[in-house]
Amino acid sequence: MSKSKSLVKPIALVAVVVVAALLLWRGLKHEALPAGVAGGNGRIEGVEINIATKTAGRLAEILVREGEFVQAGQVLARMDTAVLEAQLRQAEAQLRQAEAAVVAARSQEAQRRNERAAAEAVIAQREAELEAARKRMNRSQQLAKSNAIAAQQLDDDTAAYHQARAALAVAQAQLQAAEAAIATAASQVIGAEANVAAARATVERLQVEIEDAVLRSPRPGRIQYRIAQPGEVLGAGGNVLNLLDVSDVYMTIFLSTADAGRLAIGADARLVLDAAPQYVIPARVSFVSDVAQFTPKTVETAEERQKLTFRVRLQIPPELLKKYQVNVKTGLPGMGYVLVDPNAQWPAELQVKLPQ
Repeated sequence: MSKSKSLVKPIALVAVVVVAALLLWRGLKHEALPAGVAGGNGRIEGVEINIATKTAGRLAEILVREGEFVQAGQVLARMDTAVLEAQLRQAEAQLRQAEAAVVAARSQEAQRRNERAAAEAVIAQREAELEAARKRMNRSQQLAKSNAIAAQQLDDDTAAYHQARAALAVAQAQLQAAEAAIATAASQVIGAEANVAAARATVERLQVEIEDAVLRSPRPGRIQYRIAQPGEVLGAGGNVLNLLDVSDVYMTIFLSTADAGRLAIGADARLVLDAAPQYVIPARVSFVSDVAQFTPKTVETAEERQKLTFRVRLQIPPELLKKYQVNVKTGLPGMGYVLVDPNAQWPAELQVKLPQ
């Protein structure tokens, strides 16, 4: 026991010395950068996507594990759709009923149009009968003046004429009724077709909701966390999984006004991670903030934190990330370096060095 205690102090002293030496080495290395090269510390970051539900429901199953690589469109999880499927069957039945109502309404309209055609034919017949009755009445009137016919005949022909006029008026009223019936039938057809459109929209909406209950990966990446578990009831927008897009990984550093002012988008950059200082990772400047800000607290020295700086993003090439995707880990600290002068050259220690 006493021997173990005696070893603690030397080990702690050695650890302090190593940490101090590392910090000193990093500081000296940063200060020893050649002209045209600037650098700053940062952490590896990536685009994270929360795979969430669109509507409230019970989580039925999760088909992936943490750390698993997935492809775009791959099914990651499923929500329980029993209620939605029942609603879909009901909506489909209502759609069939509405379609049948359209057929009936169109048949009714056709019948009313036939009735109008019949009424028009009756009117033509009544007009012909009226004309014939008028001629007979006129002849009878002329003959009655010369007492060529009996008065009774004139009375009969006159009565027949007025009956024909009345019959024509009835036929014309029937035609108007038929036209009104056609208008009513046509409006019923429009209403039935609207019901079909509404029922079809309900069916399509439920089909989309059922499809949305299958959670798919929006892009290739790696599953970082399972936020929910099967059987849990989630609200609309409830997170199920957290996905890291391993094709969009970068480091954010902060540069002084002088360095950021000379930096161009697309400028060459290098990344050196504390976890693997023997490797130098190539990158490109993909973003330079157009607004100055105080250096965040993640920068080590208090003196640097008091300076105004610009945020700079150093993007790792997607083809390189694809080659080393199993090695991509966000949160790793390190140093980022950029060429603020396009004519400057990288020193030997910042030449690209990647694992074989």
